[in-house]
Amino acid sequence: MEVPRLDHALNSPTSPCEEVIKNLSLEAIQLCDRDGNKSQDSGIAEMEELPVPHNIKISNITCDSFKISWEMDSKSKDRITHYFIDLNKKENKNSNKFKHKDVPTKLVAKAVPLPMTVRGHWFLSPRTEYTVAVQTASKQVDGDYVVSEWSEIIEFCTADYSKVHLTQLLEKAEVIAGRMLKFSVFYRNQHKEYFDYIREHHGNAMQPSVKDNSGSHGSPISGKLEGIFFSCSTEFNTGKPPQDSPYGRYRFEIAAEKLFNPNTNLYFGDFYCMYTAYHYVILVIAPVGSPGDEFCKQRLPQLNSKDNKFLTCTEEDGVLVYHHAQDVILEVIYTDPVDLSLGTVAEITGHQLMSLSTANAKKDPSCKTCNISVGR
Repeated sequence: MEVPRLDHALNSPTSPCEEVIKNLSLEAIQLCDRDGNKSQDSGIAEMEELPVPHNIKISNITCDSFKISWEMDSKSKDRITHYFIDLNKKENKNSNKFKHKDVPTKLVAKAVPLPMTVRGHWFLSPRTEYTVAVQTASKQVDGDYVVSEWSEIIEFCTADYSKVHLTQLLEKAEVIAGRMLKFSVFYRNQHKEYFDYIREHHGNAMQPSVKDNSGSHGSPISGKLEGIFFSCSTEFNTGKPPQDSPYGRYRFEIAAEKLFNPNTNLYFGDFYCMYTAYHYVILVIAPVGSPGDEFCKQRLPQLNSKDNKFLTCTEEDGVLVYHHAQDVILEVIYTDPVDLSLGTVAEITGHQLMSLSTANAKKDPSCKTCNISVGR
């Protein structure tokens, strides 16, 4: 059974959460830990008759919500008026020991038929591991609570952004995309050793690799989609690719129609920034019917290749013409292998600007331009 969202309840003047908070301080809630240790001053009493939740089930997990249910003995079940839910991010052994720990989230809800929905982007982040435990409680006439022991601790992981969330990101990216500029080639910069390795070990064909964790934390392509990164940005004054790059002094250039044509599909993948004024948009090009196409079709918003704000392929007088957005930096992922014989490899004359690299770059969670209200 679906119950009112907890985030709505918190804003309701007659909500169970607010009613509890009036009589039970946050400190009192925190004094009642998972081990059942309670302060004499906490306003929480203990009564063994209240059933302890067990066999906890987590279901319908999204990037910012989940459903929770459990079993209880029937003894004194009718005395239960509230549930206390202890939700915490799972500790990461590799986390920075100097950073502040995440504040545990103690949720209070009126006892309703199970399963109940827990929803809230301010305490749930996408693709994040959590632990949860539950306690039953009975509110007394004097405002104190009688509580059960804590349940066992259950672990679960929130989901990636859905197509709905990605569409919200897409709409925000469209606002700042700017006018379209003509281009003719996709290009990929790497070190000379990379291209030597491709020739020697991969039969001259660049192979797709798993995308890193740069960009939005909830992006469904990070760590999952296999592809090859390309750029297509051009300099405003020349209409050609810039001579500088953060990824290496050697550049592979390929005619745009070799990768992007009527036999490919185009998808929106992400929108982010790295504490800078400029923003990145990730697009995915996948040959129709390929494994990459099937992956994207299930997870990403598809764009009209002829009419969108970021990257277009149109036909004029029988010739394919290409345009890219001027005011965002496009990162294009092509999901199939690409043979070096389809283009050219040459050394660039500019500098290698390492500061512009987006490898495993983390998104700025405070940016109002590229964030949506379902985590970062």
